[in-house]
Amino acid sequence: MKVCVIGTGYVGLVTGVCLSEIGHDVVCVDKEELKINMLLENKLPIYEPNLDKLLLKNIEGKRLVFSKDIASAIRSQDIIFISVGTPPLADGSADLRFVEEVAREIGNNLNGYKIIVNKSTVPIGSGDWVSMIINDNTPDNTDIEKKSKIKIGESYNKPHFDVVSNPEFLREGTAISDAFSPDRIVLGSSSKRAIDIMIELYKPIINQDFEPLDNIYNQMGKKPVPVITTDLVSAEMIKYAANSFLATKISFINEIANICEKAGADVKRVAHGIGLDKRIGERFLNAGIGWGGSCFPKDVTALTKIAAEYGITTQLLNAVINVNIQQRLKVVQKVQEVLKIVKGKSIGFLGLSFKPDTDDTRDAPAITIMNNLANLGAKVKAFDPIVKVAPDSLNAKVILCQNIDGIFMDSDLIILATEWEEFYKIDYKKLGNLMREKNIIDGRNFLEKVKMQELGYKYIGIGR
Repeated sequence: MKVCVIGTGYVGLVTGVCLSEIGHDVVCVDKEELKINMLLENKLPIYEPNLDKLLLKNIEGKRLVFSKDIASAIRSQDIIFISVGTPPLADGSADLRFVEEVAREIGNNLNGYKIIVNKSTVPIGSGDWVSMIINDNTPDNTDIEKKSKIKIGESYNKPHFDVVSNPEFLREGTAISDAFSPDRIVLGSSSKRAIDIMIELYKPIINQDFEPLDNIYNQMGKKPVPVITTDLVSAEMIKYAANSFLATKISFINEIANICEKAGADVKRVAHGIGLDKRIGERFLNAGIGWGGSCFPKDVTALTKIAAEYGITTQLLNAVINVNIQQRLKVVQKVQEVLKIVKGKSIGFLGLSFKPDTDDTRDAPAITIMNNLANLGAKVKAFDPIVKVAPDSLNAKVILCQNIDGIFMDSDLIILATEWEEFYKIDYKKLGNLMREKNIIDGRNFLEKVKMQELGYKYIGIGR
């Protein structure tokens, strides 16, 4: 099938590359010249494991091309994915300027039947809103002179389209696996024709009957992928509800961790014990310094704003957000308890990204904690395997080290903020000799407590 993906951010790029991998003709477009120029040189603007291999394979196979010409891509392709950003506004609601801009562009360039797929995370009711904008900008609705010449009994050959909500559930760091072997595919539309075509688009994934490149992901034993077909609004709500529930699980276990600390329990054992209950499950029960990234903070807050429009107070979701904010501050309190005086002390951070296997630092807990400690007068150093340029949100006083030794050198405390696999394997015995004081706060409960204590560290975990 002929697919156009508008937006080459995280979701759009992964979607476009993976659709080309299962045999479709994909054009990815973006108005940002820097991104397109990088992609035309076979370079990725984001970090995602194995995405570079798939990109190169499908460019060479001529199934994947990149362009800045949005109008031409819309006219040439049959299924149009809207995958632009919907960043939060100051009040927490979603900024839909980019979605509206794309919808107008689609309306201006309709030339026959198209399926418009909302892949961006958009507020409830956005499917109808996008449809309205496209409709208002189609040539037959904007060409007044042409309308005036129509005779009684005649009608325009009006370009036709259907809007489908197809929310994404990609996790940064495991996006390839999530795209090819998803837990489910959600399709929301009032058009059976559009749903049937979308099912055909995803058939190789639904049936799990294609061979992955170098077996770079797990196909879950090639079990068929469930397809949820529903209305537009329900599909949009599924996305918000899913992310909000996962964020709730994390905030819940972090609150339990705080009780464990006071009561003398170990939250890792508690989480394992309750996670074996099939009604609860073990995933997303890892206590730590809280959730971050581009999805959870934005989606949970946006859902509270959507609810407020209907006069509903989301007491549970408000608590989920507040627990997450407080969890970061509790780490600062732990630092003060260990060092007493923070001003003038040297603190090293292992990790900047909000989770491992990604370079995404948006709303990363590590950055919030670093900024607080820098403001308290500490000398803050950080190392990340992928993030090598300081994000705009990072306090200018924070020093980015190019190697792990610099983090430990003359430090009074180390904070493990991101559970990169290489942080588990480093030589803590050797590096500990570089420190002034062997203190470590394991913000992800990633390291072995007893082993670290045997190496002479004062080990502080979360809820342990």
